[in-house]
Amino acid sequence: MHLFVDNLTNVDFSYLDHQRGLVGETWLANAALEGALDHQGMVCDFGIVKKTLRHWLDDQLDHRLLVPTQAPGLTITNEVGQISLTWQLASGEQIAVSGPEQAFALVEAAAINRDTVAHWSVQQLASSFPTSVEQLKLNFEEEKIEDAFYHYSHGLKKHKGNCQRIAHGHRSRIQIFSAGERNKQLEQEWAKRWEDIYLGTREDLHEEGEKTLSFAYQAQQGDFTLELPARCCEIIDCDTTVEQLAQYIANSLAEGAPGIEITVRAYEGLGKGAIASAQR
Repeated sequence: MHLFVDNLTNVDFSYLDHQRGLVGETWLANAALEGALDHQGMVCDFGIVKKTLRHWLDDQLDHRLLVPTQAPGLTITNEVGQISLTWQLASGEQIAVSGPEQAFALVEAAAINRDTVAHWSVQQLASSFPTSVEQLKLNFEEEKIEDAFYHYSHGLKKHKGNCQRIAHGHRSRIQIFSAGERNKQLEQEWAKRWEDIYLGTREDLHEEGEKTLSFAYQAQQGDFTLELPARCCEIIDCDTTVEQLAQYIANSLAEGAPGIEITVRAYEGLGKGAIASAQR
């Protein structure tokens, strides 16, 4: 018997890629289970399925940095619950990250993609269901976005939850209105500007080199550091909450269009975000 749960939950995270670097991403999770019927006439109670999977995905993938542990060019250490790693990009540049181990998902794969993460997740979940469940399948899919979107990573040190982790991210659409009219050209320009970007808060900038930027801060969960190529970053003079990012974009556009009201609808992953307006 086949049991399925579509649109189970979505996960926001970042991952390491040899070509793209540090990539913010959002995936929607779907699940399917196969097995014999139990004494209730069920493969497994939907309540158990949804609770178990959502809890695991929220705890083990969401707002983490996904690291492919079998990839070449990776050096990783774990000392007393503090992970430090360096990642070699195809360009020869490096990314270095450190933080508490709960800020990382160490995926046993050579690369991060929807299939490898689904396979690894199923392995981790193997013993989480009743014996009537013979096989668990997970698949991840991206939100279908017809217009402009970008991938960004960030960290919010003041956040009391998992957003404080220095390298997590989102795949986010953007809508921009100029004098009340949708402006798709501006949307595409910002999507290109923030393609695979790290958005860093200036007060967290620890060291600024000729070609690299280093960020560091202490948050409730522990100490975090991140070093990456400067070309992959944009420094912002405020926290990188979606509310302030929407205002940052609106303010930036309004400076170049005096007398015109700019309204920005910025998303943070799937189905949530903020709206901000500015006029100069």
